[in-house]
Amino acid sequence: MRLFNALAFLPLLVLLTASPVCAGVTFGPSEPEGEPLRRQEWRVPSPDTDIAARALLFRPAGAGPFRLAVIAHASTQNVLRRAQMPQPEYRALAGFLVARGFAVLVPERLGHGATGGRYAEDQGGCDEADYARAGRATAEEISLALDYLRKQDFIRKDAAVVIGHSAGGWGALALANGDPKEISAIIAFAPGRGGHANDEPNKICAPHTLLGAATEFGKAARIPVTSLVAANDSYFAPAFSKALADAFRSAGGKDDLRTLPAIGSEGHWMIETEAGVKAAGSELARALNLLAPGATKKR
Repeated sequence: MRLFNALAFLPLLVLLTASPVCAGVTFGPSEPEGEPLRRQEWRVPSPDTDIAARALLFRPAGAGPFRLAVIAHASTQNVLRRAQMPQPEYRALAGFLVARGFAVLVPERLGHGATGGRYAEDQGGCDEADYARAGRATAEEISLALDYLRKQDFIRKDAAVVIGHSAGGWGALALANGDPKEISAIIAFAPGRGGHANDEPNKICAPHTLLGAATEFGKAARIPVTSLVAANDSYFAPAFSKALADAFRSAGGKDDLRTLPAIGSEGHWMIETEAGVKAAGSELARALNLLAPGATKKR
């Protein structure tokens, strides 16, 4: 019976990981603007030239040009959960950014939801976890989407920001080796990989390997990072997040870690909620250099 169940699952697995069949790949808006926040579906480049990654774009009123903020979503090693993932939106965070003059892109990476395709960020199992490679793969996908949007007339060519969540935050750390003129700041909410190992809270798969990869990212880092973690994050608790930031800094990177109050029942998902964005608001404004003159000097 177990063999039969495994064989029955194979066709579904093939469908979940196969590239969509298409005559050609086109990028840009795929539907008219809507509400709220001029919400619009877009297609952006991915590392697979046969697949256009799905994305949501939000922006202020007017023609711009606007500063660009790219939000990199969380992920999971579980293939079924990835396939069932709804289009990432982060609407409360997008609203915060749009109100402050940013155009906001939320791309869906390969191997997730409706974008489909091969999961390029696979870290492997605990024994052979390659967190550095996984982070660089995420960074590549973020960079492709960001570079495409920077070519649009309504987007400024400089001072973009990347905001990553969990695995997306880990990819943002890997992107810290970019040009500070093009990306002015990186904000990482509970960055990392391998949290909730075997679905167990406060257990991380190969934590020393993760710390080693953070050190590797820090060696090449040129863009300042702000890491934010909630007090009740059971994926990457504040103590471990501090160790991760210390590892990044020990190699030369800049990472200003801030611990936020406990939010909801699981702080790891705070940035997906209005309450979480409100709690993080002052730290977001500080990291984006949006506070009044002199305010950023207060500690």
